[in-house]
Amino acid sequence: MVRILDGKELASQIKDELANEVRAITSSGRRAPHLAAVLVGNDGASMTYVANKEKSSHEVGFTSSVYRLAESTTEAQLIETIHFLNADPEVDGFIVQLPLPGHINEKHIINAISPEKDVDGFTPINTGRMVLGEPCFLPATPMGIRTLLQRNGIATAGQHCVVVGRSNIVGTPAANLLSRKGVDCTVTLCHSRTQHLAELTRQADILVVAIGQPEFVKADMVKEGAVVVDVGIHRIPDASRKNGYRLVGDVCHAEVDPKCSWVTPVPGGVGPLTIVSLLQNTLQAYKQRQ
Repeated sequence: MVRILDGKELASQIKDELANEVRAITSSGRRAPHLAAVLVGNDGASMTYVANKEKSSHEVGFTSSVYRLAESTTEAQLIETIHFLNADPEVDGFIVQLPLPGHINEKHIINAISPEKDVDGFTPINTGRMVLGEPCFLPATPMGIRTLLQRNGIATAGQHCVVVGRSNIVGTPAANLLSRKGVDCTVTLCHSRTQHLAELTRQADILVVAIGQPEFVKADMVKEGAVVVDVGIHRIPDASRKNGYRLVGDVCHAEVDPKCSWVTPVPGGVGPLTIVSLLQNTLQAYKQRQ
């Protein structure tokens, strides 16, 4: 019978652990860790994510601040805000919420963030350190995937992990992280142009799907007993629902779940662990700054 990798429940446990640590910090007379976010424009998904980040920060006792900038903000103005946050001794870590408006070059923005405050783990310095297996801030979603596997006692050493999707935010760093010492998977990285994709995914003991296409992975792409981690989340119109839509992942769960030993739900799987990873990175940044 398939078992659920419950990200919501695990995130709640880790938040309790973080809250206890923050209470110990503040009761000793020190300030709480401070996580900031920069939000440019009015993208609905981004606004929801930042609101969840704020809520989670307050739940664990962090100071949280959000810099809301207009859609028309120039690249130079955004970089000025980043330089301000880089220099602010009261801010331990911050994120610039992606995607950004089309007139702003995301690479320029990421490169402007101080690696010591890059709790999203996106800067070239942190990416390079991760690839070399050195201490760094890990990108939040891949870190969340690793936490979900390890804290549920799923064996990873020597297992064949197939990652579908090669984005710089999820697929590529997840493939790297899951191959590192301490996780020790043998990793195959696939993408939309991979030939014979289903043959490869059927070999996976652990299948991580982050291709960004609704219900892309079907039952014939998954072997019996596989662990399936679905990173995708999409709104699909559904007139039968009160809100007019339903949420689906990159995996067709109705078909795939009966074949799995473990599977992440959508929502409530990887998503909650992404925010928790951000909080863990911020606490690490705080300790390093202290």
